[in-house]
Amino acid sequence: MTTESYSLVGDIGGTNARFALVRQGQVRPEAIRVLPCGDYDNLDQAVAEYLAAAGVASVEQVCLAVASPVRGTEVRMTNNHWRFDIEAVRRQFGWSVFKVINDFAAMALGVLHVAEDQRVHVCGGPGDPTRPRLVMGPGTGLGVSGLVPTRSGWVPLMTEGGHVDFAPTDEREMAVLRILRNRFGRVSVERILCGQGLLNLYQALAEIQGVSAPLDAPEKITAAAVANRDRLAREALGHFCEILGRTAGNGVLTLGSLGGVYLCGGILPRFLDFFLESRFRNGFEDKGRMRPLLEFTPVYLITDPYTGLLGAAEALNNVEV
Repeated sequence: MTTESYSLVGDIGGTNARFALVRQGQVRPEAIRVLPCGDYDNLDQAVAEYLAAAGVASVEQVCLAVASPVRGTEVRMTNNHWRFDIEAVRRQFGWSVFKVINDFAAMALGVLHVAEDQRVHVCGGPGDPTRPRLVMGPGTGLGVSGLVPTRSGWVPLMTEGGHVDFAPTDEREMAVLRILRNRFGRVSVERILCGQGLLNLYQALAEIQGVSAPLDAPEKITAAAVANRDRLAREALGHFCEILGRTAGNGVLTLGSLGGVYLCGGILPRFLDFFLESRFRNGFEDKGRMRPLLEFTPVYLITDPYTGLLGAAEALNNVEV
């Protein structure tokens, strides 16, 4: 096993756990491996397997980004079964430093290190680089974070902005809300703006129109929409993009993030061309008297699949985290 000094970083979502090694003082991840969370009883099993496969006897410093609120030392993953105590795991492996941060706080920090060719301009600009930045994106859930500039660098915000209320804007969306409320009770915007949310929206639109909804998985809906094989799938995916635009615009107004919006996560890059032609921009800019602010704000789509790992590596050396 190697004796070179590495730190361990991870990005743990509802479905997969991504692990990597970083050399001290660096942020570029090495030996990246993606492990399905469902294959392991808990975090410690996955970490032990990763380190053994990477040929690393031990590490001193660790930062994990988790798709969960982080309060105290107890972590309960929102969309998978893993539960762990930060201090207990640190002692188990003998780590000197073990940071655990929200996954989209890590995504926000990672945006600072994403290469130019993995950042697609969607709309808007030029923005103000001295103002906060909004970072958000659909995946297993809807992640929302931000970056606030200070004299010493950027401070990431740990938020649960994906769980704000879904706010309908027309009769069709009121009908969607009624259907989802009957299924779930309270309806957060995450009930629509995530993988399962796309399926929820597709099924609700089918019920409203009195037609069948044969597609039973978000990836099937996306594929059918992109290939223009299914009218309802295309309508659902287009509506998904428009609601995401409105939600991003709301975030800009709330945070004052004229520094830009950075859309992350694993879903959007899968249908990039469809997304760029969608009504996302219409939803984003449709803010009445505030439209000029949204038109001024640039929006980028991040295609780097390991942005969260970059952010976890940045967090190891960021005194604000």
